[in-house]
Amino acid sequence: DFPDPKREDSLGLSRRADLDAAIARLTAWMEEANSPIRAIRHQPAQPGQFEDIPAEVAPAVRKVLGERGIQQLYSHQAAAFRALEGGAHIAVVTPTASGKTLCYNLAVLNRLVKDAEARAIYLFPTKALAEDQLHEFHSTVEAMGAGFRAFTYDGDTPQDARKQIRERANVVLTNPDMLHAGILPHHTKWGKLFENLRYVVIDELHTYRGVFGSHLANVIRRLKRICAFYGSSPQFICCSATIANPAELASALTGEAFTLIDRNGAPSGEKYFVFYNPPVVNRQLGIRRSYLNETRRLAQEFLVRGDRVLEVGAGIGLMSLLSARICGAANVLA
Repeated sequence: DFPDPKREDSLGLSRRADLDAAIARLTAWMEEANSPIRAIRHQPAQPGQFEDIPAEVAPAVRKVLGERGIQQLYSHQAAAFRALEGGAHIAVVTPTASGKTLCYNLAVLNRLVKDAEARAIYLFPTKALAEDQLHEFHSTVEAMGAGFRAFTYDGDTPQDARKQIRERANVVLTNPDMLHAGILPHHTKWGKLFENLRYVVIDELHTYRGVFGSHLANVIRRLKRICAFYGSSPQFICCSATIANPAELASALTGEAFTLIDRNGAPSGEKYFVFYNPPVVNRQLGIRRSYLNETRRLAQEFLVRGDRVLEVGAGIGLMSLLSARICGAANVLA
């Protein structure tokens, strides 16, 4: 049995001042009989792997990168650029916050410097992601002092703005539903886009699986037929979190062969992974303690120590409730 946590029953983390002490305590706990901690894995810090910015990058793009403190690229960013310059379709698979956005923005901006009529479509599964990337793209373009135009095109786009976007946008940020229902059926109004389409970016590739992925695969095939009708053959740039078969998934979605970019060049900090299985509270029925209660218990221990806690869960409402419980409990304990 696993008793309800009391202050005197705590893991001892609040009395230890550093990570080593916390890991030592968790390791000792793991060695106890019937411990819910099943394993602890250590991932050491990794330095960044850098490469010079390729000579093919236009001076204007190189200049704005330098102004932002980017004198070199991560190795996977440089590899992505070289593959795209060689005409390949690419699937970039590196961890979160490793600079995947620059993998496609660099190629798109470089193309726009050379050909102001070039076009690109960015596909995101949510509007929020599209807005974030629009802000990133705009800030770079403004720093360049260039006239490249990027707009989101979704169900919230005002009707009076849609014609201007069709005519003027170099980059259209949208989602699969809008591509299916709002762009492809009206391709005659999007002639300039399809005639000059050079890149199609599919971000968050790992989300397009199952029925949703099957639907997107059909939409992409319609997109390719329309592009062929208008005389263009865009390159596909797919970005994904770490999954087992990114190139296979990208190929299934688009019908193209892909170059896989999966050697991460971004630096990473030291990490410990603690595998925790909530203890059994009813052996006859095989019932374990609530994972929410266990998350609350562990999180409040770290909060009392002054450590930062990041919660990751399946639902916003559930995480909000858990956060309230954790913070309330931590205030009581403090």
